[in-house]
Amino acid sequence: MFSALTRRAALERAIVKGGLVAGTAMSAGRLFALWQKGEAAGVKATPRDVLGPFYKKEAPDVKQLHKPGDPGFPLKVSGRVVNTRGEIVRGARVDIWHADHAGLYDIQGYRYRSKLTPGVEGLYEVDTIMPGHYSDRPAQHIHYLISAPGHKTLVTQVYFATDPFFDGDPDKNYTKRGIVKERELVRPVRLYEAPGTPRAAVSFDIVLERA
Repeated sequence: MFSALTRRAALERAIVKGGLVAGTAMSAGRLFALWQKGEAAGVKATPRDVLGPFYKKEAPDVKQLHKPGDPGFPLKVSGRVVNTRGEIVRGARVDIWHADHAGLYDIQGYRYRSKLTPGVEGLYEVDTIMPGHYSDRPAQHIHYLISAPGHKTLVTQVYFATDPFFDGDPDKNYTKRGIVKERELVRPVRLYEAPGTPRAAVSFDIVLERA
């Protein structure tokens, strides 16, 4: 990461050499200020959500959360962990946990739980099943707790646009019963076959704020 002084010097050289051209007459200082403002805007941080009562520490770092023969619709969840500048966050840990197909959590062991270390590109991925419904939080969801050096710890959840809870219209019904606070947390679900078995996939990128 360049320092502000180094970045400004590089930007001013680019302006002088014609690598960056302002649409109207503008000093290098003014253009650099606008550059900084654009960088500060960056990427919106992932909305927060409640932790819930079923979090357990020391989950194993595993990508396969279900076992052969487990009931439930197969689901792949993947994404990247970045900061609000869109940069890969190094040293992140991603806790994921959810209920089984019947809406029950394993509080004795670590079924459907993992604490992942994303790869060098900030990527994470798990193979699991679609969580079931339960009365306290009737929308299907997966819990997240993400921590990383130099960044604020994030607690959030991901929901599914295909969930019958949203009555076929998550844009209109995501606030139903006050379960979901942010539309962004309700993610599209893609269906595919791999191989010969129908599966679902959800992409959920995590954007952390700096501490």
